[in-house]
Amino acid sequence: MLEKTGKILAIDDNEDILFALKLLLKPYVESITTLSSPEKIPEYMASENFDVILLDMNFSKDAISGQEGFGWLDKILDIDPDAVVVFITAYGDAEKAVKAMKSGATDFVLKPWQNEKMVATVSASIKLRRSRLEADSLRNKQKEMCAVLDQPFHDFIGNSSGMQQVFATIKKVANTDANVLILGENGTGKELVARALHRDSVRKDEVFISVDLGSITETLFESELFGHEKGAFTDAKKEKPGRFEIASKGTLFLDEIGNLSLPLQTKLLTVIERREITRVGANKPIPIDVRLICATNNDLYEMAGNGDFRQDLLYRVNTVEIHLPALRDRAEDIPLLANHFLKSYQKKYKKSVKGINPSAIKKLMHYSWPGNVRELQHAIERAIIMCESNFLEPDDFILSSPRKKDADIDLETYNLEEIEKNIIQRVLKQNQGNITQAAQELGLTRTSLYRRMEKYEL
Repeated sequence: MLEKTGKILAIDDNEDILFALKLLLKPYVESITTLSSPEKIPEYMASENFDVILLDMNFSKDAISGQEGFGWLDKILDIDPDAVVVFITAYGDAEKAVKAMKSGATDFVLKPWQNEKMVATVSASIKLRRSRLEADSLRNKQKEMCAVLDQPFHDFIGNSSGMQQVFATIKKVANTDANVLILGENGTGKELVARALHRDSVRKDEVFISVDLGSITETLFESELFGHEKGAFTDAKKEKPGRFEIASKGTLFLDEIGNLSLPLQTKLLTVIERREITRVGANKPIPIDVRLICATNNDLYEMAGNGDFRQDLLYRVNTVEIHLPALRDRAEDIPLLANHFLKSYQKKYKKSVKGINPSAIKKLMHYSWPGNVRELQHAIERAIIMCESNFLEPDDFILSSPRKKDADIDLETYNLEEIEKNIIQRVLKQNQGNITQAAQELGLTRTSLYRRMEKYEL
């Protein structure tokens, strides 16, 4: 016996048919409303949400062709695109009913119907309606969730000529599916650019998936990006879709692409070219449809020239390039950014800081900002937390010592690995072992710095 659920609207110009439907379905559904004329359908749909609409195909105005039924089907779907409409039709109209299903109807039942068939059809239609509404709800929640997650990435501002050029390129490229390569130092806002491209694209209502390739080990690369089947390896206790699969129809942002080894570059290139992935432990390929955006702080052209980055992969990911200027190269934006972050952290920490003293702004503008905008943001946040007056003063900003110029670095060896090891040791010591600050000063991600520390056993 069916659970008594679902609201039904039945329309037929034969009162006997309506009475029979009401008698049959009343024990199984929450309610059944009947109409002898389709003219009142819009009125009833405006006042009630029906799970299933049972619609006669032919009415007295048009007793043979079924065109009147088709017309009302179109009107119902205009009112509610998720409406579930089941045609009730005479045996000779079966061919027309099939045509109606192609026009948007869900099913049809032949007159005279079998009671079991009618009840089963209504039950299945109610479930379909509920699943459609749940899918709509999930899509709306996804949009809201993406909007919330994206909110911190709207802080993308600048009046300098370099930033205006970046904004102009984003405007030109966003509404295409062109692969974009974002180049710039750490902390310049590469993910901000990627999210801006997604927000202004035709894929904006789909997912934006960000992957830090620098934090994924070689052994987990395929599993994380392409997914795996249950039992594919020891810890694969259930199947898992990869980032490409999850991002399909949306945007996939691959950060730190310059950190990939040559074998992983080859696997990535294959997926980009074929537009399909194969999960680890599976044989059947899965088609994917992603807009690809990549970013790096490495010089990929130099790497390609040295054989450290595949040239064909470079050409695949850089249909359009966006170069983000370092903060030191757009110092005129520092007051704008500083005041923007000031307002943001005033609200967050409920502080009564009214502004930044001009002498403090001057100090900020004369600093080289090796960590770029991210370092400036953290400096403003720390100053507001520690500030005890109404204005931020120069002493509220504790800035790292400027990095030495290359000519000032004492070279005891010309071995590049030894030089790198010595520099990392020196910067770690200067920052009292603070990995985050050291990574910013070195222009590296925390993951990249940890990798080098492990390599040199620091």
